[in-house]
Amino acid sequence: MRPDPALGLLARYDEVLPQVYGYLLARCRVAALAEDLTAETFLAAVAALRKPGAPVLTVGWLIGVARHKLADHWRREERERRGLVALDGEAEHVEDPWEVHLDVMAAHDVLAELGPHHRAALTLRYLDGLPVPEVADCLGRTVHATEALLVRARGAFRKTYQGKEG
Repeated sequence: MRPDPALGLLARYDEVLPQVYGYLLARCRVAALAEDLTAETFLAAVAALRKPGAPVLTVGWLIGVARHKLADHWRREERERRGLVALDGEAEHVEDPWEVHLDVMAAHDVLAELGPHHRAALTLRYLDGLPVPEVADCLGRTVHATEALLVRARGAFRKTYQGKEG
């Protein structure tokens, strides 16, 4: 009988848990949701590690699993509610660091108001810095559909953000 390959994850759990949870919390900004997604991430990681040809256990790989779990959550949320708003905004250069902080908070609030598919696309593209083809892969869309989604999402973000400023 061979040892369970998922035991390597158990051995590193205390080390990697804060990184995975921190990644998710920074993107969804809801502690309970981040906790649930972290649990889903580790369950998926255990299942993947038990399969033949399992990937090498690294923090980067776990963050990738977490990214997919977050995208899955947003997709589920999108299916549940189809009334969607979109996102885009470009921060102006401000000398006062407090103003920058307030703008970042406002941008996160606007992002939280957006529909899940817009929020997912913008988060993956601009917060995670993924190129459009990788965003498309994460969202299960074509590159052209993702580019169109990003255009709509940026426009909706801009409209919502400017509405908050007024």
